[in-house]
Amino acid sequence: MRATLRWAHADLRTHRGEALFIVLATAGIVASLLLAAALFGYATNPWQRVFTQSHGAHVWIHTGASADAGRLARLDGVESVAGPYRTASATVESRGTRASVELRGAVEPPVTGRPLLVSGHWLDQARPDGVVLEESLARALWAEPGDTLTVPGTTRTLTVLGVTDSAEPRYRPGERSGVVWALPSAVRGADGHTGQIIGLRLTDPGDTDYAVQRAVTTLGSGAVTQVSNWQQARAEAQGDNRLLGQVLGLFGLGALLAAALAVHGAIGTRIRGHLRDISVLKAIGFTPGQVVRIFLIQHVVYASLGALVAATLTQALGSRIPGRLGDALGVWQGLPGHTAALLAVPVAAVLFIGATTGIAAWRAGRVPPVPVLRAAAPPAGRLSGVARRALGLRLPPALVLGWHQAFPRRPRSLATVARLALPLLLIVVALSAWTTIDRFHSEPERIGLAAALTAHPDESLGDPAARALLARNAQVTAVHPGAEVAALVPGQTATIALRGLGTHQDPYPFSLAEGRPARGPDEAVAGQGLLDLLDVRVGDWVRMTVGARPQILHIVGRSIEPENGGRVISTSLDTLRENDPELRPTLYQLQLRPGADPGKVAAELTAAGHGHLDVHAVTNPADGLSPLRGVVVGLIAVLALIGLIELLTAVGGTVREGERDLLALKAIGLSPRQITAVTVTATTCTALAAVLAGTALGLPLAHWLIDVQGKSSGIGAGIARGPSPLLLSLFGLAAVLGAAALAALPAGRAARRRLADTLSAVA
Repeated sequence: MRATLRWAHADLRTHRGEALFIVLATAGIVASLLLAAALFGYATNPWQRVFTQSHGAHVWIHTGASADAGRLARLDGVESVAGPYRTASATVESRGTRASVELRGAVEPPVTGRPLLVSGHWLDQARPDGVVLEESLARALWAEPGDTLTVPGTTRTLTVLGVTDSAEPRYRPGERSGVVWALPSAVRGADGHTGQIIGLRLTDPGDTDYAVQRAVTTLGSGAVTQVSNWQQARAEAQGDNRLLGQVLGLFGLGALLAAALAVHGAIGTRIRGHLRDISVLKAIGFTPGQVVRIFLIQHVVYASLGALVAATLTQALGSRIPGRLGDALGVWQGLPGHTAALLAVPVAAVLFIGATTGIAAWRAGRVPPVPVLRAAAPPAGRLSGVARRALGLRLPPALVLGWHQAFPRRPRSLATVARLALPLLLIVVALSAWTTIDRFHSEPERIGLAAALTAHPDESLGDPAARALLARNAQVTAVHPGAEVAALVPGQTATIALRGLGTHQDPYPFSLAEGRPARGPDEAVAGQGLLDLLDVRVGDWVRMTVGARPQILHIVGRSIEPENGGRVISTSLDTLRENDPELRPTLYQLQLRPGADPGKVAAELTAAGHGHLDVHAVTNPADGLSPLRGVVVGLIAVLALIGLIELLTAVGGTVREGERDLLALKAIGLSPRQITAVTVTATTCTALAAVLAGTALGLPLAHWLIDVQGKSSGIGAGIARGPSPLLLSLFGLAAVLGAAALAALPAGRAARRRLADTLSAVA
């Protein structure tokens, strides 16, 4: 044991930089995997906690006021119901911010789907104007208990008594109304129309679609106006946190594989360079098992130290990390499985690195105790015909010999290039993710966000007046009238968004990834989420129900839809009017001049509307992915460390192999500077091959991964964008020049070695 420790200590002193890089790389990898676990837990747990505590309903069904919704409580598979509650649509305003809301009438908090009070208290019959807001709505209105809400166009006011949290789909400006609980006497809308809503808690959540079908059959298709289920609410609550977790997990596993291969290559190279030392160890009594344990224990200690550092920092920093990552870690640390994950992830990473280390160290155990004489022939073999012709063309001998030395043995050379190409490949994927996020910000019109603002006029402002008011602003370049209604899909198991935007004469500029624009009557474009939901493709006809009216549309294209999980089908406003001649525009999508400030323009239009116009910016899904930028930077740093380890291994191997040829190179007249150039050229050629391979494989892999994620989220494929050629060129140039600089110093030292040292090295 004492001899083992002395060997390990001597080896550590010789390879301090490599040991440090292994520790840092392992720390970065384990930290990435722990953050991924935290984000996955953070994405799922808050919604699940609220759903469990509130005894949430699996299905919420909106019906007309005359429907007998109470009959649904007697359906098989229904455990309990919430309501039915009387509902009405209205618009409320607080501190200059407006929101469309759904008023729900109740006296006591429901048992099923019970809103959880965050602040304030529940409704009080002594306060007939009192209301309770859902938390996301209260946040959008900057409202809290004690504040007063106004109803635009009327003298009516509402007093906020409390704020609640619930497991229902959250408020989204321009897409989904916020929930406002009020006493039944206060539930009345501006148009006088009312409806009902009922929540169903099922004995088997997996039978959600079947339960909805039975409910619609019981009430009649014309009675059901909208359906939402628990899967939709959970997916929306998870949102971008799950995406961040997937990205971290994917890169963490990829980096773990790259690090393990880099360690494997480093040990293999060191074993080839220390065959004589290993033979001496065996000659003085070391068994093959002891030799294997020397390498194995040494690198497992390095990996364990890095994993311990990552776990300690993750646990200590926790919620102190700013932004969403800190929130995720704070929540994750309070989950039941936190301790198990905090132990399992580092242990699994160390075991994986240890397994690859053991495979490489096993070769050291097979080294014979008597050193074998090295072959007289140089390891690079005879010069190839191409190399001889290159020398005949009077190309610099250092370049030709360096290129020849870079690939002396095809299997070993390809393995070196592959190990170095893997972290470079992952860096290209990370750069592609960064570029795709930037595209969402710089070119929103190409990812389904042609309009920067959405305007909602009240009923007192007619269509011609609203258009004229909006077009009067100098920053507005186009005004597209539209309407959005909830439609039931075939089978009536879910609700989708049916939008009519633009007219036949002035069509809305949809971003298409497949097919063609909808130009003719009954033509439409649909998001990926809707195509998946209905199991249809571009070219199919679909039938849906809007109220009691059927709507049949021909899907001629697939649009990139970042809203509503892609469960959107869009056509022109003229097509919707053919089915409902009384339909009037309820919203206007506004395109702005390049460089215009959406917030400033929205404020100007709101002021010009004198309280009759509600204007807000279109939500960009990239806003929720801002933490991904910091994640990408951290991942690139970790991958660069792994690439540096592999480069150090490649340089060390090239220098050791070049020691055999040193006498021959000096004998043919090469100066130390030219001999140094041979090694530098060999390392540069290896790095260049790895850069080309990593870029060639990384770009299609990045497009595939991003498109798969886009498709699974409902946005759809076609959003991926690779780094610019200039950025890729700079990345490749930096990698090649870095490899050359890294090889220059050890190559120069080797070229200036004394002849006696060289003779002993090749003996």
